[in-house]
Amino acid sequence: MMPPTSAATPRYILMHDNDNVAIVVNDGGLPAGAVFDGGLTLLEAVPQGHKVALRDVAKGEAVIRYNVTIGFAADDLPAGSWLNEQNVQMPAARELVNLPISTRLQPPAEPLEGYTFQGFRNPDGSVGTRNILAITTTVQCVSGVVEFAVKRIKEELLPKYPNVDDVVGLEHTYGCGVAIDAPGAMIPIRTLRNITLNPNFGGQAMVVSLGCEKLQPTRLFPKGSIPIQNGGGTEPALVCLQDAQHVGFMSMIDSIMKQAESNLVNLNQRQRETVPASELVVGVQCGGSDAFSGVTANPAVGFATDLLVRAGATVMFSETTEVRDGIDQLTSRAATPEVADAMIREMAWYDNYLQRGGVDRSANTTPGNKKGGLSNIVEKAMGSIVKSGSSAISGVLSPGEKLTQKGLIYAATPASDFICGTLQLAAGMNVHIFTTGRGTPYGLAEVPVIKVATRNDLANRWHDLMDINAGRIASGEATIADVGWEMFQLVLDVASGRETWAEKWKLHNALVLFNPAPVT
Repeated sequence: MMPPTSAATPRYILMHDNDNVAIVVNDGGLPAGAVFDGGLTLLEAVPQGHKVALRDVAKGEAVIRYNVTIGFAADDLPAGSWLNEQNVQMPAARELVNLPISTRLQPPAEPLEGYTFQGFRNPDGSVGTRNILAITTTVQCVSGVVEFAVKRIKEELLPKYPNVDDVVGLEHTYGCGVAIDAPGAMIPIRTLRNITLNPNFGGQAMVVSLGCEKLQPTRLFPKGSIPIQNGGGTEPALVCLQDAQHVGFMSMIDSIMKQAESNLVNLNQRQRETVPASELVVGVQCGGSDAFSGVTANPAVGFATDLLVRAGATVMFSETTEVRDGIDQLTSRAATPEVADAMIREMAWYDNYLQRGGVDRSANTTPGNKKGGLSNIVEKAMGSIVKSGSSAISGVLSPGEKLTQKGLIYAATPASDFICGTLQLAAGMNVHIFTTGRGTPYGLAEVPVIKVATRNDLANRWHDLMDINAGRIASGEATIADVGWEMFQLVLDVASGRETWAEKWKLHNALVLFNPAPVT
């Protein structure tokens, strides 16, 4: 941690003694001629979060940050130069062979005992942090009808059931016009099936179908394949809009509302009770990243991740392209060789997926990432991977799969904010932590989202959107441990019902199913 100094004092952050670059801390960046303690002088203006050469870097020489080669100098870069995507060439991806396997396993940390939250325990043993009526849709065609019905349910029925927090339509763009039997089709199908089983929905599955779609309810929910608590039954409550009984639009709405009220009656019987922190299932993710993401917010998330794992909870980290360049760091922390093999398998699958589309991992970084100081996906990955903390990685999920174990889990997902969040919902997430440096009003209707700002400037400007300001780490006002403990406690409070800013403003992004199969 740097000691607090005047905002006008030129400051940079060095991540490792072996690094030959550091990032500028000052809000608004620094002008040419700015002099740091030690005498380093900027040869040109450098924006906040961008890299400055600490010594001369010759053309072709490795550019090192996080003690990792994030690229190679495209030109001779004297000390004090500004390094960015224009003069840093991205290295090739590490091959998925001869990787270290389970070589950096730390002794198990002392368990954290006695931490609890107030949650909704479900008949299947899972615990919800919210009590929500979810209406699953089998095809996009019914989305408008469900949206109309949800509005009426909220206005006319929800006030009668005070223990129910919300009503959500699980709308998406899948279900028809797709190659439903293609190998990749299993991913969106199991994703939607497992989202329906999210612990925040209390086992009260309700489905609205059109009738003629390819994703038939019997395919989405094969008979007897899932435990659904609808009065002790095993099949989801179904409303099919093409059924002959529906004469006119309002007949459809009436059927949906009738079934919804039956489910609301059951959900209203749920009560919060004291449960151990081990019942938490936390998904961690970053979006709108900048160079501070790997300095402040993500390390604080990693610290909180370790605390949660010590408390017996489950934490999922994801975003395949944003950890791909640190695969050696992950396999070295695999609890078993089988876990390492599973991570390698998921990386290889995604490499092939990108190759079929004619791109590679470099397609990940956005204009905002680069404006925030991230030159390429390698640098971005080094800052993203630290969300996983330091615990042993105990399991791996393929896209759309449901959790079956506790601990630190690698849930393979695309890095897209919306698809990643959707897949973590399917895995069983009941609290979401989302870090951002550039700023994004991301939120989910299905689970509370805790937003973490990487910089003071963002936290101050978006004061009613960010739940935690990790920028205090860069300014020297707090340590990574301070913010990590604050995050851990906030997770418990939010799991117990405390509203996040995204919930207060009802900022809800649509679900996006990952469909690698062909569209017909």
